[in-house]
Amino acid sequence: MTGSPPDHTTGPLSGLRVFDMTRVLAGPTCTQILGDLGADVIKIERPGRGDDSRGMGPPYLTDAQGKDTAESAYFLSVNRNKRSVTLNLTTEEGQELARRMIGKCDVVVENFRTGALAQYGLAYDQIREAYPALVYCSVTGFGQTGPYAERGGYDYLVQGMGGIMSVTGEPGDAPTKVGVGVSDIITGMYAAIAIQAALRHRDLTGEGQHIDMALLDSQVAWLSYVGENYLVSGKMPQRLGSQHPNIMPYQVFRASDG
Repeated sequence: MTGSPPDHTTGPLSGLRVFDMTRVLAGPTCTQILGDLGADVIKIERPGRGDDSRGMGPPYLTDAQGKDTAESAYFLSVNRNKRSVTLNLTTEEGQELARRMIGKCDVVVENFRTGALAQYGLAYDQIREAYPALVYCSVTGFGQTGPYAERGGYDYLVQGMGGIMSVTGEPGDAPTKVGVGVSDIITGMYAAIAIQAALRHRDLTGEGQHIDMALLDSQVAWLSYVGENYLVSGKMPQRLGSQHPNIMPYQVFRASDG
């Protein structure tokens, strides 16, 4: 494992261990929140290359000689309070080691494409009998069921499909992406909340759960009052720039101090 192990002796989730098979942004956001709350997060990375986001730079963290390391700012932004270990899940040895490690954990979080972990014997249905109290969270683009279940999902794509790009930007402009990966980030936040609810359920019943967390579901939910405005009025929401569809005055104004 790399880096100095974080202190997991304090925090509301101290004593819980998370087996983290996530990469890039949505899943790592979820597990970082759990780590911030005190859980012991063990991040699984593939040998050699590691998490894809390690290479998403520049900028990169530099070493004492000022040279770039293998840790991009992107990677560092969502991977604090974790311990990383490389594990080759394509080998039988790696798969067996993963199952043994899962047996010592309370939570599994993964963001592989739907069904992909079955080839490694690590899908929820393949391990639930051995670990009935396990809370297992799957983060995907479109969920575990439905016509798009097996498709890959990305933030940019889901921002378009989920409606947020239709209300972002100036009136008359083309669909506009939000400046950060909001679909990924909010899905990670919702996943962290759902995991804590599932842990509470386990405390009461002794039963684990499989959490199905989809980027598209999260993005549609995030439309909040904009979506509700449409359901009530039947009027299609429009891009309003910095204005608000329900409140006045509520927008950016040039002030006397610039």
